[in-house]
Amino acid sequence: MDGTGYDDAVRLARIAHPEGVAFGSIEADGDNDDAAQVLEIADHPFGKPNYTGRRWPLADVRLLAPILPTKVIAVGRNYAKHAQEFGNEVPAEPMIFLKPSTSVIGPHSPIKLPPSSSQVDFEGELAVVIGQPVKNVRPEQARAAILGYTVANDVSARDHQAADGQWGRAKGFDTFCPIGPWIETAVDPADLRLTTEVDGVVKQDARTSDMVHKVDDLVAFVSSVMTLLPGDMIITGTPEGVGRIEEGQQVSITIEGIGTLTNPVQSA
Repeated sequence: MDGTGYDDAVRLARIAHPEGVAFGSIEADGDNDDAAQVLEIADHPFGKPNYTGRRWPLADVRLLAPILPTKVIAVGRNYAKHAQEFGNEVPAEPMIFLKPSTSVIGPHSPIKLPPSSSQVDFEGELAVVIGQPVKNVRPEQARAAILGYTVANDVSARDHQAADGQWGRAKGFDTFCPIGPWIETAVDPADLRLTTEVDGVVKQDARTSDMVHKVDDLVAFVSSVMTLLPGDMIITGTPEGVGRIEEGQQVSITIEGIGTLTNPVQSA
């Protein structure tokens, strides 16, 4: 058991079920997702889990954003080829910025294109979910503070990003941080394949081993700036291949060992 409270690998979800909303762990039946069950967790998924005894078939519930972070810390230019495709240098230290909690949506919820932007891009990313309060943690201690990992889309209004000179508006619109479909507590983030498809066409295909600043170093760096609270999320940067999304399209981001996050695109 590490600092998250889970002895074994657990797939954590947040669901809407016939009686309300709850956290739960997904109990798979081999590779048969249709037979998977969701075991309800009382209150929250942090620390030693307290199961209520209630369960639902996964097919009978709706997956929501697996966590509601107090803050989302995003990392810019953390893949060298992505920095190069925009003509930028890779920063010596992590370049961080914040996305508001109101930008978070879950699987299959629509990304809403704001009328003020004419270019909204997808950015597939690995997301790190914090499991306990942490401040000034050393890299070698970082894993004990991590609850698990999920998939994120750092949706960006690229024209606003270029015009404003800072990224608060471009990255902060409602629906601009899809996450999901669940949190994997035991996957090793060091070398996972990440692919992004738009309407079935592969746009990004890279590995997390290409990150300039690795997960442990990112947790340590961010915690040296701000206290990280349970549920806070660090999205670790996007590889090359980002591009525009338009109304009617569908974006699917898959990270090996975690799952696939899919969202349709609509006008706001």
